[in-house]
Amino acid sequence: MSNNRPQSRTWLWMLIASAVLCQIALNLARPLISYKVLALGGDSVTVGLTSASYALVPVAAALWLGRVSDRRSSLRGIVAVGTLLLAAGPFVLSVSPSLLLVTVASALLGMGHLCFTIAGQSAIARFVPLKNMDAAFGWFTASFAVGQMVGPLLAGLAMGSAQGVPAGERLSDANTALLIAGIISVLAVPFAFGTAVKQAPADTKGAASPSRPDSVAALLRYPAVRTNMVASLALLATTDILVAFLPLLGEDKGVPPVIVGILLATRAAASIASRLLLPVLLARWTRPGLVIASLAGAGTALAMLPWLFHLPWIAASLLAIGGFFLGLGQPITMTLVTQAVPPASRGAALALRLLGNRLGQVSLPAAAGLLAAPVGPSGALWMSCAVLAAACMRRPGNTPGTRFPPS
Repeated sequence: MSNNRPQSRTWLWMLIASAVLCQIALNLARPLISYKVLALGGDSVTVGLTSASYALVPVAAALWLGRVSDRRSSLRGIVAVGTLLLAAGPFVLSVSPSLLLVTVASALLGMGHLCFTIAGQSAIARFVPLKNMDAAFGWFTASFAVGQMVGPLLAGLAMGSAQGVPAGERLSDANTALLIAGIISVLAVPFAFGTAVKQAPADTKGAASPSRPDSVAALLRYPAVRTNMVASLALLATTDILVAFLPLLGEDKGVPPVIVGILLATRAAASIASRLLLPVLLARWTRPGLVIASLAGAGTALAMLPWLFHLPWIAASLLAIGGFFLGLGQPITMTLVTQAVPPASRGAALALRLLGNRLGQVSLPAAAGLLAAPVGPSGALWMSCAVLAAACMRRPGNTPGTRFPPS
């Protein structure tokens, strides 16, 4: 490790602790949005549009935030702002009396998630050396998967196991659980303020003339940036569609909310396992090869899920397999994008990757909602599997695409 790099990893563990709490709250809130939409008289199309609003507003701010993160010596402020927005979102959702306000609150959650994620990823890309970068991204994304495991489980417990509950009772249960989500996010605020890294980045410290950041067009000319944007978009959109449409699939198949919560938690637990096993897997396989496995494995397992969702043990097995592969690709695409661009553009490149994610989160859940209207919620899952297959086929061979390894 270079002497210019921060020796303490306290900031990283504070970031991860904050991420765990924020993601528990976020993933507690997001399935509840689907139930609240249904209780307020919405349908599958409304669920898809509400899920898309989570990503729509942050799209405009993604690249700007990436440039800001490249210029700032400490990213604590952006992390803290993201945490505060993630705390505000569930409180607003809990008191929203209309579908319009639910959509606005969903967008507020998306903005908080964007701020937090860009700042966290940029800090890791800047301050963690290459030999530890996969592990650091793995821990960071594993903290997201912890939230994706615990949050839906809490949501399922809050909504109960009964079918055919009156809309008013469903709405009351959802509002109570949303208040709990807000309180959990508030607990993350002290950790967010402990994420400062005081040392200057080693890649630019002492440089006579730091390199200028690449433009968006220049970033997109790197093959590794393009292909990993597409892979990341497909993996994240599939995760979002699972969160939004499994509750609808459960209603359609007669599976109670508590079981849906357990199944979503199973998917997330498998993603945690794959991310923690990254150093072991990378000792045997290449990064691009593991991304291809991630796309193909997730798509194959999840394609069978709608036919077998009424059989809980089989559904849990398929979600465990799909979740393992879904979790595998995200941290690797972060490392590949970071390696592919000059040091001065890493924050912007990671933000561009997130922008692609957000565009996928806007278009694909909305398209899934439109498809689910005539076909049913199963069609939404099959659409996401088709997107995974398309992303897999578009990837070139085992080409790392690395031009600018961190110093």
